[in-house]
Amino acid sequence: MTPMVEPSFSLRQIALPAFGPSVLYGMANGAILPVVAFTARDLDASVAVAGLVAALVGIGSLVSNVPASFVTARFGERRAMVGAAVFAGIALLLCILARHVAMLAAGVFMMGMAGSVFALARQSFLIEAVPITQRARALSTLAGSMRIGVFVGPFAGAAMIHAMGLRGAYLVALVAMVGVGTLAMAVPDLTHRAQAGDQGPRPTVAGILRSHAGVFLTLGLGATLVSVLRSSRQVVIPLWAEQLGIAPATAALIYGFAAAIDMTVFYPAGRIMDLHGRVWVAVPCALLMGLALMTMPLTTGLASFVAVTLLLGFGNGIGSGIIMTLGADASPRSGRTQFLGIWRMLSDIGSSSGPVLLSAITAVASLAAGMVTIGALGLVAAAVFWRWVPPKAPKPPAPRA
Repeated sequence: MTPMVEPSFSLRQIALPAFGPSVLYGMANGAILPVVAFTARDLDASVAVAGLVAALVGIGSLVSNVPASFVTARFGERRAMVGAAVFAGIALLLCILARHVAMLAAGVFMMGMAGSVFALARQSFLIEAVPITQRARALSTLAGSMRIGVFVGPFAGAAMIHAMGLRGAYLVALVAMVGVGTLAMAVPDLTHRAQAGDQGPRPTVAGILRSHAGVFLTLGLGATLVSVLRSSRQVVIPLWAEQLGIAPATAALIYGFAAAIDMTVFYPAGRIMDLHGRVWVAVPCALLMGLALMTMPLTTGLASFVAVTLLLGFGNGIGSGIIMTLGADASPRSGRTQFLGIWRMLSDIGSSSGPVLLSAITAVASLAAGMVTIGALGLVAAAVFWRWVPPKAPKPPAPRA
């Protein structure tokens, strides 16, 4: 029989339902994250408690990654994303109506839980909907669209704060979340279709852990270390700027320029991964961020600080979507959502531990020592990727007869 030719595919075909919700979800997060600690202080929380409340978004995401895989596998991508948007909307209402810090904390924690479900569902959707030859571009664009939303969110939130106080930021997020749920309704369910032909017992988290332990201990380690670098860089830039005597407004502007570079290189990086292989982005991403962090203590003025900060932003930008892409490539067809739940948990562990590790080393030695140590982990991540990431891009499956 004549082989069946796969129809041509373009990311434009799924752009609105796939990337539109991500932009809006990022906008919602970007609007509220800068004001959570201020809101807690307005509710008479201490500085320490306000910091803990702000951290609850990450904690909520961390503890919900594996349960999110069950939700997505049970209900499908579309209903999981719509449900996450509704749950996040309730969380934002709690934040708006909060009259006690405990109520605010509950809302912030729920936002982290919803974010975990939403992120896993949209990643699962793209893995199934996009041909493997365009997977890296799709996932890089997914990560980039989220970053665009996070970049825009604080400006929209600031405008509403000026008009109606801190709760205006949560109102912006609530409106964005309504948009997320509306656009997510257009996303088709693909998980059930993909698993319909699977035979044998239903995969479990414990079974996936056992059967893919080698992947989690190698590529998973690299993904965790990259997350450590990314979360640490957000702390390093303002702290070292203060050490150099750079004004906060100037430091914020420099950070904005780094974020702008970050948002302009995600698609070219995804294209390189699709055409030449994941290793050609994974290794430079880890190397550039690691070397930039190790070089940061050598900066002595504004010009050198700007140069290293922009290099850090470029390294982070080319790695947009790299963790999701590596996870997608390594995930099995049967038990994919469970695998991705574990994979996201490893990434979140890195994101949560980065600032803690940096703070601990700074307390024992110095901020410079902390930056060098964290940067050295980037070199380890690059070595892991060089050893275990396949040198060539994955090939599409053979045509069906």
